[in-house]
Amino acid sequence: MGSQKVIVITGASDGIGAAAARELAKRGHHVVVVGRSPEKTAAVAREIGTDHFLADFTRLDDVRRLARDLDAAYPRIDVLANNAGRPFGDPAKTVDGFEQTFQVNHLAGFLLTTLLMDKLVASEASVIQTTTLHGGNVKTLDLDDLDFDRAGLEPIKAYNAVKLENVLFTKELDRRYRAQGLSSAAFYPGIIAGTAFGSETTSPLFKFLTGSKLAMRLFRAGTPADGADQLVWLAEGRPGVDWESGEFYVKRRAGTRLNPLATDAALAAGLWEKSEELLATAATR
Repeated sequence: MGSQKVIVITGASDGIGAAAARELAKRGHHVVVVGRSPEKTAAVAREIGTDHFLADFTRLDDVRRLARDLDAAYPRIDVLANNAGRPFGDPAKTVDGFEQTFQVNHLAGFLLTTLLMDKLVASEASVIQTTTLHGGNVKTLDLDDLDFDRAGLEPIKAYNAVKLENVLFTKELDRRYRAQGLSSAAFYPGIIAGTAFGSETTSPLFKFLTGSKLAMRLFRAGTPADGADQLVWLAEGRPGVDWESGEFYVKRRAGTRLNPLATDAALAAGLWEKSEELLATAATR
């Protein structure tokens, strides 16, 4: 391990994020715990003796406040782990007017990263993204219907779409900012048991896939510590030496077969521009 790093982990009040926070703190890093639940977030931070911040990603004002607070609190940020995310099934919109799955899993993390960009670039930071196998199993991504208003919301399809967006964002981050010293990577943690990941979905199929004991046995689900392994490895590692920026990792290896859409550079650039456009529109509401 090198020198101590300042590592911000979102979605760190439970599951993979909490497990990664514990391990990285044990290894001597200054871990910043970000979560939605006041009680659970404070408990994880208290356990490892570190700072914590609260933010509900269904509210973009929370994300903006979080970015301001992080910027004020830390002279540098060496790693930003965009780990927060969960599936929904209810088509209800957030207070910002976006479909919940899209906002929580993509748009909020995009906003947090871009608001912190000056500090991340100055720190030559790594931005790490938790995603799903192959970067989302969808065949199309309509940049003009990211909320699935026209297509109709299907919970699993919507979740896979935002996981594809996570990989596209990772690759576009690399394309735009690698020359300035920023690095990015996405990883798939595997099927993990013992988390609250699927607790808010209204989809019966998603509830089975993410929470039933039968599904966990069938998929040979790992523990949160198993899922956190790659996050810890990427956070501690040296981009360009231990891992390559812009890549997608499974079991610490790049080159796993990705959704073909995930390597579409025009789609990645278009998603970035559309995300900026949607956030600008939301800010004027």
